[in-house]
Amino acid sequence: MTEPSTTPAGADGTGTPVTTASPTPRTAARRGPVVAALMLGMGLAAIDGTIVSTAVPQIVGDLGGLAVFSWLFSGYLLAVTVTLPVYGKLSDTFGRKPVLIAGIVLFLIGSLLCAAAWNMASLIAFRVVQGLGGGALQGTVQTIAADLYPLKERPKIQARLSSVWAASSVAGPAVGGLLAGYADWRWIFLINLPIGLVALWLITRHLVEPARPEPRTRPRIDWAGACAVFATGALLITALVQGGVAWPWLSAPSLALLGGAAACGALTVLIERRAAEPIIPGWVWRRRTIAAVNLSLGALGFLMVAPAVFLPTYAQSVLGLGPIAAGFVLSTWTVSWPVTAALSNRIYTRIGFRLTAVLGISAALLLLLAFPFLPYPGQAWQPALLMFLLGGALGIFQLPLIVGVQATVPYEERGTTTASVLFCRQVGQSVGAALCGAVANAVLASRLGGFGDLDAVAEALKNPAEEAADQLRRAVDAAVDYVYLGAAGAAALALLALVTLAPRRFPVLKEAAGEED
Repeated sequence: MTEPSTTPAGADGTGTPVTTASPTPRTAARRGPVVAALMLGMGLAAIDGTIVSTAVPQIVGDLGGLAVFSWLFSGYLLAVTVTLPVYGKLSDTFGRKPVLIAGIVLFLIGSLLCAAAWNMASLIAFRVVQGLGGGALQGTVQTIAADLYPLKERPKIQARLSSVWAASSVAGPAVGGLLAGYADWRWIFLINLPIGLVALWLITRHLVEPARPEPRTRPRIDWAGACAVFATGALLITALVQGGVAWPWLSAPSLALLGGAAACGALTVLIERRAAEPIIPGWVWRRRTIAAVNLSLGALGFLMVAPAVFLPTYAQSVLGLGPIAAGFVLSTWTVSWPVTAALSNRIYTRIGFRLTAVLGISAALLLLLAFPFLPYPGQAWQPALLMFLLGGALGIFQLPLIVGVQATVPYEERGTTTASVLFCRQVGQSVGAALCGAVANAVLASRLGGFGDLDAVAEALKNPAEEAADQLRRAVDAAVDYVYLGAAGAAALALLALVTLAPRRFPVLKEAAGEED
């Protein structure tokens, strides 16, 4: 246990002394098994966001509920998103280990219940239970990863987690399709049990947290704030996910949900300002570095929607590729992203976190703007190369911001800070999905005289009349072009947030060197 010290005044660019972070658990003998557990936990959270997609026909055929099956995804996303700030605060108050253990247990209970579902309503409810555990997995895994490694080594663990996330996201649909086609769709959830139990055993046995000082007062949980955050997030995410799908954007349900989200948001601010231990402390937004990173990664969540959601449709409908080849076009960015993330420390140790992130998002902005200039119909290697370069740019952008912002806060604030960053990224994805979908459908409607649903157009292209095929393909091409322009706008907002809000040099806390693996 080392005593806190300070860095020289002005280390944050403002002349304010910066204290060191509290000691963190970095025992070399235990770090390897804990990292393995973190990777398993991250894989569980990542794969369950996509593994159900290719098994929907089998699930609907068995349980029914075609009209509401989209909530298999929306319910999980909603639960993960709205619980991130809550788990972040709890991990700072009571420690990472109990929160992560509770999250894994809850996730496994949800998985077991999903496998036993008897109708679509029960499966959706149990997916929400899974998501409640998934929120703890996502936020706490990232926080423990920062606790385990000193600043100079964090790209190593972050690159590993990024690789697991990328591989799990890509493999999820394939694994789900294989299990549903050759076994039973219930195995999609049952395979989580052995993986989760191994992760649970490793965490329980090997994760040792530093001794926490006895609090002067008994810790209090801000239940009112937690409920207000949950209600605000639930109403907002539901409005964004279902708007333009289950009902029109300007319909009574959409307006009611958005109005309710605004009212609950205002109530959340009032509760949090008066709470002794708020779930979302005001300093998350008052500190320039954290606010800039939150906004930047919120924009990242938005811009990721364009390739992740719309590129496969573009590859199949415009380029005429099959599902596997279309998946390959998308997967190229999952190769370059972890590589550049792992190497980014060689850049930010020389020029700083902010400038490294600025270079990454500037390159991403140019690549997103280049997409509409691809030839029609073009060759598959062209968007694949663009995605490969985009993944590389985003790896240089995202990881320095996450590592940098975690390095600006002490141990007892790291969970809340990490959760706020991930929460903003998740909300950005939800907003991006809603707005990009609205833009794509509007472009299709204008090009096709009212025939404005991207899924319907993609389905029509499977067996089109010869004279209609080119018109449909060009309409999809134009719609995806506009979506990429919207993503470029989000990249520009991220760049603006970094340039105007982030300090020139992040106020990094001085840390004791950690032990090597």
